[in-house]
Amino acid sequence: MSSDSEQYDVLVIGAGPAGYVAAIRCAQLGLSVAVVEKWIDRQGNPVLGGTCLNVGCIPSKALLDSSERYHEINHAASAHGIKTGRVSMDVPAMLTRKDKIVQQLTGGIEGLFKANGIQWIQGYGRLLSDKKIAVINHASERAEYHGHSIILASGSVPIDIPVIPIDGQRIVDSSGALEFEDVPKRLAVIGAGVIGLELGSVWNRLGSEVIILEALDSFLPTADQQVSREAMKQFKSQGLDIRLSAKVTGSKATKKEITLTYESAQGKQKLPVDRVLVAVGRRPNTHDLIDESIELKRDERGFIDIDCNFMTSVTGVYAIGDCVQGPMLAHKGSEEGIAVAEVIAGQSASIDHNLIPWVIYTEPEIAWVGMSEQQAKKSGVNYKKGMFPYAATGRALAVNAPAGFVKVIAEADTDRVIGVHIIGRSASELIAEAVTVMAFAGSAEDIARTVHAHPTLSEALHEAALDADNLAIHKAAPKRR
Repeated sequence: MSSDSEQYDVLVIGAGPAGYVAAIRCAQLGLSVAVVEKWIDRQGNPVLGGTCLNVGCIPSKALLDSSERYHEINHAASAHGIKTGRVSMDVPAMLTRKDKIVQQLTGGIEGLFKANGIQWIQGYGRLLSDKKIAVINHASERAEYHGHSIILASGSVPIDIPVIPIDGQRIVDSSGALEFEDVPKRLAVIGAGVIGLELGSVWNRLGSEVIILEALDSFLPTADQQVSREAMKQFKSQGLDIRLSAKVTGSKATKKEITLTYESAQGKQKLPVDRVLVAVGRRPNTHDLIDESIELKRDERGFIDIDCNFMTSVTGVYAIGDCVQGPMLAHKGSEEGIAVAEVIAGQSASIDHNLIPWVIYTEPEIAWVGMSEQQAKKSGVNYKKGMFPYAATGRALAVNAPAGFVKVIAEADTDRVIGVHIIGRSASELIAEAVTVMAFAGSAEDIARTVHAHPTLSEALHEAALDADNLAIHKAAPKRR
């Protein structure tokens, strides 16, 4: 690496969904850009894409799809008149497919960098004073680079539990749970959040007995309570053993098994398992990111403080994505990447963080945007709601996916939609319509008067909007006014 300080209009640390999108948008706006990325794949090759593409969003969805197809063939094909013998899962082949998808997408980002003239600097980046970045590459060579503007997009890392040390083989974080070469007979998942539920679902479908230990006394507390209750019902019916108020206190590993100890309402408990997935959340990846000489403000959890234009306490240094406050979601980081690039280029940009959709890619899927009913009550909003079950839509029955419902919450006085909550097949796709309507301050009537194709799952959203005014057509016992 060169020891001279090379200069760019914009230097980005991190090539995940926040950083690589910011870099591309900066290049589109005519700025010279370089991106520092340290990621190395399992084969030892430098790669772009960060956590999301390499060990997060993309590989987990690949495994979710493979495991769902396997489960469908074994347990639901007969409902369609399809008769098969017992099928088996080739786990190594499933992992190979997952890896090919990851390689295709990470390679695609590399192609976009080349097409947009973005310099990829491979190595560990550290912010210095005077808007410089020191980079140590994988050969331990050091170089410095200078940027007129700096974007910190360092992402997040899994939270560790000291009483359960991760060994990367039998006790793993989310990355390790994507690489099991066989199906565990008994898998403990610590944490009933998005990661725990998704990866727990993968291995449960493939035949593992999955026990989820959640320290909180409530299930999916950030979701609408009606959605949470329905989700718990569906997951338990699938065989997931979800234990709430279960605080893990220790672990003991032998050659044969791992024994977890935890405390619950029933007192001290022991749980012998083959493998453990620790999925208690993620923390900002800001350790060693910033030189000690720089007074860049962070909160007690390590999140970088920013203003409404993503500027940190250091002029010319910006931060986006998981390393700043807000939901740790790839699409949130990407939108911030576009916005910060436009700010740096002298344009105006903003994001309504209240309109960022949340999705859990289980089956049924869970998605929501805006206020839950409990939040509306707590804030004193005078609201109305409409609900419609998937089981009453023709398409849901046709695809053998009757579980779930759509819930629309609107202001009673203005009819403006303030929240939409979906649990059911393709919820991740359906939520986009709700986000669009809310982004334009649309009403429940706007959705109700929009023609939705028949038969589609989107008709459930249409009917829920109608139901907000007691006008649902296909509800079993519609109210009349």
